[in-house]
Amino acid sequence: MKESIKSDLEEALKLCKGAFLSAAGFSMIINLLMITPTIYMMQIYDRVVSTGNKSTLLMLTLIVLTLYVTMAALEWVRSQILIRVSSRLETLLNQRLFQIAFKQSLFSGGQRATTQPLDDLTGLRQFLTGNGLFAFFDAPWMPVYLALLFLFHPWYGWFSIITAALICIVAVLNHKFTSKMLNQANNVAMTTRSSLSSNLRNAEVIESMGMLGRIRRRWLEGSVNVLNLQTVASSRAGLLTALSKVLRMSSQSLILGLGAYLAIEREISSGTLIAGSILMGRALHPIDQIIANWKGFINARGQYGRLNDLLLKIPAEPEHMLLPDPQGRIQLENAVVTPPGCKVPVIKGINLVIERGDIVGVIGPSGAGKSTLARAILGIWPTSNGAIRLDGAEIFNWDREHLGGFIGYLPQDIELFEGTISENIARFGDMNPEKVVEAAKMADVHELILRLEKGYDTIIGVSGGNLSGGQRQRIGLARALYDNPVLVILDEPNSNLDEQGETALDKALIQLKQKQSTVLIITHRNNVLSKVDKLLILKDGALAVYGPRDQVIAHLQQQATMSASRPA
Repeated sequence: MKESIKSDLEEALKLCKGAFLSAAGFSMIINLLMITPTIYMMQIYDRVVSTGNKSTLLMLTLIVLTLYVTMAALEWVRSQILIRVSSRLETLLNQRLFQIAFKQSLFSGGQRATTQPLDDLTGLRQFLTGNGLFAFFDAPWMPVYLALLFLFHPWYGWFSIITAALICIVAVLNHKFTSKMLNQANNVAMTTRSSLSSNLRNAEVIESMGMLGRIRRRWLEGSVNVLNLQTVASSRAGLLTALSKVLRMSSQSLILGLGAYLAIEREISSGTLIAGSILMGRALHPIDQIIANWKGFINARGQYGRLNDLLLKIPAEPEHMLLPDPQGRIQLENAVVTPPGCKVPVIKGINLVIERGDIVGVIGPSGAGKSTLARAILGIWPTSNGAIRLDGAEIFNWDREHLGGFIGYLPQDIELFEGTISENIARFGDMNPEKVVEAAKMADVHELILRLEKGYDTIIGVSGGNLSGGQRQRIGLARALYDNPVLVILDEPNSNLDEQGETALDKALIQLKQKQSTVLIITHRNNVLSKVDKLLILKDGALAVYGPRDQVIAHLQQQATMSASRPA
C-alpha cells in the first residue's frame, strides 16, 4: 500500500514526538498529584478532627506541602518542554515558510505578497505554549477522577458523569455555532489585511488623486464584516461559556447536597462529603478549560490546516549540484512562457541564441512580452514548454544562490531595500568596498553618493528615501553591475534618466562590452540602441525579427518602404 506523502509540518511534529510524550508523562504525574487536596481533606476530617491529633495534622500538612512544591516544579518543567518544542517547530519551518512566502510573491509579481504563512506558524507556536494545550493533556485523566468518585460512592460517579456529559454537549454546541463563523472571519480578515498592505504601498497615488475616502470605505466594509462575524461568534461562545460555568457551579453545590444526604444516611464519611466535591471539580476542570480556550483551538486548527496544505502544495526545492561559473551564452528552444495566474501564453515558441558578450536590444509594442521574456531568461517564471538554457544548462537547474552573483538585473520598478547605499549595491552580501565603488562609478553615481551627508553609509528605505527616481535608478544600475556579472538584463534602464544619466548608461554598456558580459536591454527609446550589437523584435509574444542591428534596421526600413509604395 502506497504511503501518503507527509508535509514538512507533519515531519517536524514527528521529530518533536518525544518531547510531546515527555510532556504527557509529566501530565500523568501532575494529575496524580492533583488528587492530593482530596486525600488531605479526607484525612483532616476523618482522622485529625475526629481524634484531635496535632502531630498527625503536622505530618499531613508537611507531606501535602512537599507534594504541592513537587507538582509546581513538574508543571514548570512541562511548560519549559512545550516552550522548547514550539521554538524548535518554528526553527524547523520558518526558513521553509519564508521561501514559500517569497515564491508566492515572486510568481504573482508581488500581487500576492503576504506574511500569512509565517503569521500562522507564530500563532501555532503560541498555542502550543498556552493553557489550551494543557487542557488537552489533562483531559485523558478525567476517567481516573470519575473512577475515584465511583469508589467514594456510585451516586457520586453517576452524578459526575451526567454533569460532564452536559458540559460536553455545551462544548459541542459551542463548536457547531462558532467554528464556521470564526473561520469565515479569519479569512475575511486575511483578505482585508492583504488589501490594506497593497493600498499602503500606493499611498502617493491614493493621496494625489483623492482616492483615500473610497479606499477607506472599502477597507471599512471588510473590517465591519470581520467585527460582525467575530461579535456574533463571541456572543454565542460567551452564552455557552456562561451556561457551562452555571452547570459546573451548580453541580458542585448539588454534589455537596448529595454528599450531605449520603452522610446522613451513614453511607459516606464527612471527609468524603467534601472530598467528593473537590474531586468532581478537578474532573470537570479540563472540559471548562477546553471551552474557555475553544477559540484558540479553532484558530490553531485553521493555522495547522493552512500550513499543511501550503507545504504539500509547494514542495521544497531540490538541491542542485554546483555547475561551473556561467559564461553568458543564452539559448531559447521553442520557449513558451505563461505568466503565473494566466491561461494564455505570452511568449510563444521562441528559438534563438544569444552569444557571450552580445548586447541585444529587445523592442516591440507594449504587451509584446518583453518583460515576460526577461523574467523567463532570469529563471523567475518557468517555461510551460520548451527550454531556456544558460551555457547549455536549463536555467532552473542552476543553484540560485550561486547563479545570482553572476547576474545583474534592473527591473522597471526600482526597489531599494532597508539599509545603507553600500549594502544595497553589494546586494547585502559580504562587503567589498572596492567592488562597490567600481559598480557605482560604472553607473556614474559615485560622485552623487559622496555628496550625501553620510556617503555610502547613508540609510535608505524601500522607497529610496529622498532620492529622486533617476538617482534610485542609477543606484539600482550600480547594484546590477556589482561584481562584474556575466549576464545583465536592463528593463527600461533609461526611463527615469536625464541627459547625464543617459551618458552614464552609454559608458556602462561600453565597459560591459569590454568585459564580455552578455546584455539584454528592453527599451522604448531608440537612442540607447546605438550601443547594441543585435536587435530582437517581439510581436504578440512571437519572434518577429532577430539579428545584427544594422541588418534588422535595414530590414525594417525595407519593409516600411515597401509598405509605403503599395497603392492605397
